[in-house]
Amino acid sequence: MIKAHGYAAHAAKKPLSPFNFERREVGEHDVLIEISHCGICHSDIHQARDEWQGGRYPMVPGHEIVGKVTKVGAFVKKFHEGDLVGVGCMVDSCRTCPRCEEGQQQFCEQGAVFTYNSPEINKDTYTFGGYSNCVVVDENYVLSLPKNIDLARTAPLLCAGITTYSPLKRWKAGPGKRVGVLGLGGLGHMAIKIARAMGAQVVLFTTSKHKVEDALRLGAHEVVISKDPEQMQKVANSLDLLLDTVGSDHDINMYLATLKHDGVMVMIGMPEAAQAFHPGALINSHRKLVGSLIGGIAETQEMLDFCAKHNILSDVEIIPIQKVNEAYDRVLKSDVKYRFVIDMKSLQA
Repeated sequence: MIKAHGYAAHAAKKPLSPFNFERREVGEHDVLIEISHCGICHSDIHQARDEWQGGRYPMVPGHEIVGKVTKVGAFVKKFHEGDLVGVGCMVDSCRTCPRCEEGQQQFCEQGAVFTYNSPEINKDTYTFGGYSNCVVVDENYVLSLPKNIDLARTAPLLCAGITTYSPLKRWKAGPGKRVGVLGLGGLGHMAIKIARAMGAQVVLFTTSKHKVEDALRLGAHEVVISKDPEQMQKVANSLDLLLDTVGSDHDINMYLATLKHDGVMVMIGMPEAAQAFHPGALINSHRKLVGSLIGGIAETQEMLDFCAKHNILSDVEIIPIQKVNEAYDRVLKSDVKYRFVIDMKSLQA
């Protein structure tokens, strides 16, 4: 076994703290990755604090992982020692069900193996995530990164990037399309950048006037203060697509009203409580309310290549691992622009 160290949640109500554990040995199809940086996703907080239930402790969070390959298995074909790579939200799946065969491993019918707090295929062991110095992953669930990339600003693409890219692509954001983004946070700021690069007209919805300037800087063509009924009325029936990135309670109905006939609202944020909507908001204009969950491995690689081509990176604040609990509290206060990323060199400090 490979000795590893990082930070873990040891119980739902306790702060994360140092944790020593073991990774499996590098198998024939595995790569060993020395982790350089790992982003902090809001879902890390939900899971570490067991807000979604099912938490298993000790839990090492983190699924926005970037680093360098330091060892490869005997039959690995895709990677070599020294390659820069990324690992996102999942590290395995059954590979044989219809969803896996069509490249939608995140919807594996046997249950995708997520990067942390997830039973592995053998059902005997659980995964540990990227708040650590290293990780061992099957090559088929590892992503290639270009040389000379800014690793810290790339890390959040492995979750926030693909979570927004996938629905934008699926519902054909592009020239001639008017795309709304609800919420300006880790997901929202990536949605603006990617939708703009795809050629769409981008409208950002926020309740905060102080976010207007930043939304325009990030690429939004228009910003709507959703607490202002007059501004909301002006954009009624105007959007082809709306990405809802909000992770807290909010009124879905008022945003459904911004969609055109046949428009689509995609839920990608995950509030803790169920959100209510009135069927009339859909029925009267043939609108659609759907959900989206990250993307398959091939699509995630496509997203990384797209972002490299268009020079799209996340806006981040880099922190040492020792400040992870402070960062969690700041995320809940929306006190970050727009993603915390842990520099894993701090583990050695």
